[in-house]
Amino acid sequence: MARYSLNLPTELKREAERFAVEQGVSLNQFILWAVAEKVGGLAQDLDDPRFPKIHYRQGASGAPCAVIRGTAVRVRTVWAASTAWSWSAEEIAREYGLRLDQVEEALSFAAAHEAELEADLTLEEDLAGERA
Repeated sequence: MARYSLNLPTELKREAERFAVEQGVSLNQFILWAVAEKVGGLAQDLDDPRFPKIHYRQGASGAPCAVIRGTAVRVRTVWAASTAWSWSAEEIAREYGLRLDQVEEALSFAAAHEAELEADLTLEEDLAGERA
């Protein structure tokens, strides 16, 4: 692994430290995730510019999976909580440690990408069936 010295503005460092604590990771891990997300998104050119809080990362199946940027929470999880379990956006935010604006954007993304989310769910179920 390569070393890189990084100078951050004080307020940005404080915010990053706060989010790292919320995610239960070190500041170093948080910064690594953030850089990996940005580089991965640029390299794959998958992110939908209409939804800046949503990012794609490689899912368990190897296929891209939409997550809420800066978290490990999948959009599909938020979508399921809303549709299958009838949870409100406030309940979802509370349960997953998210801000309300993140949940609302994830739900808007899900509405715009519903076919993709359903295909992702089917693929994951098929893979789980093959493992059983």
